[in-house]
This record gives sequence, C-alpha cells and structure tokens, in this order.
Amino acid sequence: MSTRSSPQTNAGERLITEKDLFDFTWIGDPQVSPDGSRVAFTRVVVDDERTGYETSIWLVSLGTAAGTPDGKGAPLPLTNGKHDSQPRWSPDGRRLAFIRGADKGEDGKPAPSQIAVLSLSGGEAWTITDLPQGASNPVWSPDGRRLAFLTTTTPEDLAKRAEKARADEAKPQKPHESDVHVITRAIYRSNDRGYLDAKRHAHIWVVDVPATPDEVKKPTQLTTGNFDEREPVWTPDGSRIYFTTTRIDEPYYELPTADLFSVPATGGPPQKLATIPMGVADLSLSADGSRLAFHGAVTQPVRSYSQPDLWVMDATANAQPRNLTASYDFDMGDGVGGDNAAPRGAGGPTLHWSADGRALFDVVARHGRAILVRVDAQSGAVTELTRGDQAVTNFSLAPDGRRHPDAAAAGAPPVVVALVSTPVTIGDLFAVGPEGSERRLTDMNGKLWAQITMTPPEEITYTSFDGKPIQAWVQKPPDFDPRKKYPLILNIHGGPHAAYGWIFDHEFQWMAARGYVVLYPNPRGSTSYGQEFGNIIQYHYPGDDYRDLMIGVDELVKRGYIDEKKLGVTGGSGGGVLTNWTVTHTDRFAAAVSQRDISNWGCWWYTADFTLFQPNWFKAPPFQDPQDYANRSAITFVQNIHTPMMFVLGQADYRTPPQCGGEELFRALKFLKRPTVMVEFPRETHELSRSGEPWHRIERLEHIVGWFDRWLLGVPHPEYDVTAERQIEK
Repeated sequence: MSTRSSPQTNAGERLITEKDLFDFTWIGDPQVSPDGSRVAFTRVVVDDERTGYETSIWLVSLGTAAGTPDGKGAPLPLTNGKHDSQPRWSPDGRRLAFIRGADKGEDGKPAPSQIAVLSLSGGEAWTITDLPQGASNPVWSPDGRRLAFLTTTTPEDLAKRAEKARADEAKPQKPHESDVHVITRAIYRSNDRGYLDAKRHAHIWVVDVPATPDEVKKPTQLTTGNFDEREPVWTPDGSRIYFTTTRIDEPYYELPTADLFSVPATGGPPQKLATIPMGVADLSLSADGSRLAFHGAVTQPVRSYSQPDLWVMDATANAQPRNLTASYDFDMGDGVGGDNAAPRGAGGPTLHWSADGRALFDVVARHGRAILVRVDAQSGAVTELTRGDQAVTNFSLAPDGRRHPDAAAAGAPPVVVALVSTPVTIGDLFAVGPEGSERRLTDMNGKLWAQITMTPPEEITYTSFDGKPIQAWVQKPPDFDPRKKYPLILNIHGGPHAAYGWIFDHEFQWMAARGYVVLYPNPRGSTSYGQEFGNIIQYHYPGDDYRDLMIGVDELVKRGYIDEKKLGVTGGSGGGVLTNWTVTHTDRFAAAVSQRDISNWGCWWYTADFTLFQPNWFKAPPFQDPQDYANRSAITFVQNIHTPMMFVLGQADYRTPPQCGGEELFRALKFLKRPTVMVEFPRETHELSRSGEPWHRIERLEHIVGWFDRWLLGVPHPEYDVTAERQIEK
C-alpha cells in the first residue's frame, strides 16, 4: 500500500461546522473577455431566508504580466439582480449578455428567465426578451448584432398570452387550464425538471440586440418540430448556425446518436450535415469554421460505462468523426465529484479550440484529479497543463487567442483561466501560465477560511483481492493522534460511474471535525482510471466493488487508530445501493445511513427518470429475467440486516424514487423490529446534498452524523427512538 499527502493545510481559530455552508461563496461559469484582460463569472451565495440561492454577475481583472494587481482591485459586482447567470461577452468585449431570473410570484412560481444585456461602459442592464417560457443559452453572432438562444416557447404560448391580455382587459372569468399529465412516452419526468411536456421542445431563436433599453426587438424562431435542438454555434461569417439534435421520436429504443444540422441565421429550412453514431456534448467550432469538436463515447459494444473521448470532424456534409484520444485512456471533458460545486449557475467543463486551430483545450479526469490539458488537433497528443492535488472544475480562454501576458514567445498558450478546487478550498479562479503555473485571481471565501482549521486528506492506494490497485482518501480529525482509537465512517460515492478526488467536500471536513475518520475510496466501476476499470462491474453491480470497499476498511484497521466496534457506512445514490448491499453482507458496521438509494432494481427499472432499454446494467428487463434483478437487490436479503439503518430520501427524487429504495427497506425492517428511521425531505430531488435548499443540506448533515453519534458514540438522540410510543401503547 502506498500513501501520499497534500502539503496544503488551513489553520484557523475553530473547526468547520455544518452551518458554515450558509456563509459559503461559490463561483460558476467563468468567461474570459475577448481581449484576455478580464473574467466575468457567476457569484452564488445563500439567500437571506436560507431556503435558496442568489446569483449575480461579477468581474475580476487578470492583472499585469508581473503577476501583481493592476490597480483595479478585488472582484466587483456587475449586476444587482438576485438570479443573474450565464454571462457571455460580446465579440468586441463592450457588452455582456446574461440570463436574468425573477423572484417567485403570488402563485409561488418564479417568472420565466429572460436574456438581458449590460453595457460595460455604464448604466443598468436591460431585458431584451419577453417569452412565455423564457430563454437560455445566449450565443453572440460574430458581428455582435444578434443573439441566438434556446426556448421552449411555442406559437400557442404567444397566442394564449395575447388572449389572456385581452381577457384581462375585459375581466371575464379566468379560463381553466388543465394540470393533468397525459403521458405517452417511457421517459415522462425528469429529476431536474419534473414532469415533461412531450409537445414542448427547445428550439433555436435569434434576436437583434437593441442599442438602447428603449429599443424593442422581436425574436425570430429558426427551428420547429417535435425534437429538441442543442448547443447552437454560429459560423464565422454569421450566416448559419450549427446545432445538434436527435430526430428519433423515442430514442431510448435505439443506441445513442446525434444529428448535426445547420440553419440559415435569417431563417429557412435546416440542412442535415451528418448523423453521428453517439451522443454529442460540448460542440465547438474552430476559428476558421472548418472543423467541429465534441465529447462523445462509442456505443458498441453496449457497456455499463463508456469512457468519453474527444472527437473532431470536418464541418461539411457527410463528414465522419475521428477519435482524437482513442489511445489516451482517461475521461475527456469529465472531472471528480465533491458536494460544493456552485449550486446555481455553475456552467460546466467546456471545450475550446486554440485560435490557430492546432489544438483543443479540455479537462480530463485522471486518477482522482481533474486536469486542464492541451490536445493536438491532428495527432491527439495530450499535454497536461495543470498539476497537483486539485480539480479544475471549469475553465475559459480568450476567444481571440490573445497570448498569455507572462510569455512573450511565439506559440505560447493563450490566456487561460481555471476554476480550481482542493480539499481545503471550495473553488477560486486562477490564471494558468504557459508552463502550468497558477496565479490566484479570487479569494471568495478568504475571510471565512481564516477562521477555520481544516486539514487535507491522506491519499492511499491499496491492493484489492484480485490485485487491482484501489485509490482512496482518508480525512482525519484536525487534531488527529495516531495513538488514539477513532470511529470510522466509510463514505461511498454514487454513480456508480463517478469518482471522488482532490476536491472540496464539506461533508468529509465536517465529519472529521466531529471526531470521525472518513474513508472515501474509488472502488472498481469508478471513473478516471480507464475504460476497463470503469466497465468491469457491468452485470455485476453491486458485487466485487463491495469487496474493494471492505479491504479499504481492513487497511485502516491495520494502522491501529480505528476502533473496530465503531464503524459506520454511508453513501448516496449508487453509494446508497452499496450501503444497502454492505449491511446485507456483513454485521461489521454499528450503524448505516443509506441516502437516495435503490433497494429493488425491478421497481427502479419501472419508475426512474431514465430508461434501461439498452442492456447497460442488466441483460434483459425485469419481466424477462426477474431473478437477476432479485439477486442484486438488497430487499431480497433484508432479513440479513441487523445494522441500525437510517434512510435519507428526497420526496421529489425521480432519479432514485423513494418507493424503490429506502421506503421499501424501512417498512421491511420495521416489520422485523430492527432499529431504523427514515428522514424524508420535501421538495428535494436527487441533488439534495449538492444543490438542495440550504437548510435542508444542513439538516441532512445533522441527521447523518446524529445517527452515527447515536449508535457509534452512544450520544442520546430521542428523535430516533420509539420507546416512548411503546410505553404509551402498554
């Protein structure tokens, strides 16, 4: 077994608490200005009621070539709205387009978000769209005169609004609008959007950008039909817009594909260029308009996990994509998971061409780290630009290819700004130098962090039963003493195709501050270790991944500082699956907390918000092979559970519906008179731990550690007991 530790540490006056989350400041969606001198970004904070989040657009200067401030000081706010996000620079750098949301109205629902524009020369921002279903994803035309965007607004919506306006003037009885869902498709609801309207689709519109707030421009719809369009990209001359779509009525019956189209920017019939035999994400066009790049994963053979690669193709009819990174066995356009990405307005890792078209800049997940890389657009050679124990969660570069000010040499990299997270920092912006050096641009949580003591985790690698190396991290209490015995919490990630890594995780830091050692491994099935390691669990999940986890626990026990009688296990989503599986296979743990779990695979197959109509995880549906589903479902083995169990569930979770997870096990354990409790969070989706309501995120942490305190440390928690009820019954 090998070990290594990050040199970083954070020494303050006190330990971190669960409620420090209320004071966190997050950064999302950084965008470098065309001249490479400034970065616009979305700043996210908890609102005053602590039930939601506020977002606004901020600006920071990149500073001078010497790396010292250029006199413009700390980041400054650009907008005063409470729900502003998605900043996008005009080509001349004089204006920003962004999305402006509204507060909730009398009906409890916010008005649809619209596109707004802000002049950097001064003045207030003004809204340029007013569509019934709102607008998103604004993209400037090359001449800066128009914006393309997406909206699900239909002509019927516009007609209804006009009719309502006439009705309001006449003040007749308000017409009834049905809220009944008529469902015709297998995918009919989404964890993020709720119930889906099969008649409403995201289409591409354009709007001329008015010169003044008083000028009104009417948007024009460019695409129509019964399919969604994605990722509009302007051609360099502004004459056409590329986009991707999937023109199959119910695509889950087929292997993933994407159709590449272009449409005249002034209107007209779309032209199909190619059908790409995979899903497509992060479409990017080279500066000369000759080539397209995107992220995608091969579809044959059908796998549980297919590693994303970087692809390029000519921007011509019938062109075929070429896999640039086929020989680079890591996840392109991917990262590692923590619990504190920006809960709103985060954006995501993007893909950028260099100005000369010779290279692409991307993020790759590699061995528990997320690294900024440069990929040769011809050979596919990958050069890693950032280093160290950290995760690049997003990045941007100057679109005109302005060279980095710290390098005078020809051919030096352009201005690149990365959003970087570590286990002891949530995420800040850094200018990335030509040789990978990083110069801090923001310190959004500096004042709070100065108060708090946090320590980095220890990275360990141990050998599993079949010789496979397993990477894991050990978060210890800040005052850790190896001569003492500590309670252990095994924390299992979800996915299952995801990865822990060198990134901030409030949950782990807080558990350690409460006196626990936290072990968080990347068992087989995790990403960032190559195609074979990720897919090895296909048709065997859960299974040998459980053995990887237990060997990790054994490794820490051997070190002598873990109390074997005080072991706890928890995990969410796929980690909930493995938590359930663990307690059906061993009684080693004194307590377990299963979060957003699946206990019955057959039930989940019928109710989740995505389908397994392809043989990704199971070879056949449950009505054709019920035994396979039963053999891998914890509910089948519920009588083996003697570990006290808590279930943490979101009532609006459509990814792992509660009735197919914790609710089943809870009811069964109650029948068996085993100690159990269920904590359900109203309004919360599968994203409870990462972007749920702030108070709910705090209460979730308190309940998890409260359950462990009760069963591992003997701390009284009467809210989990039923003794009083039994006494009353007697």
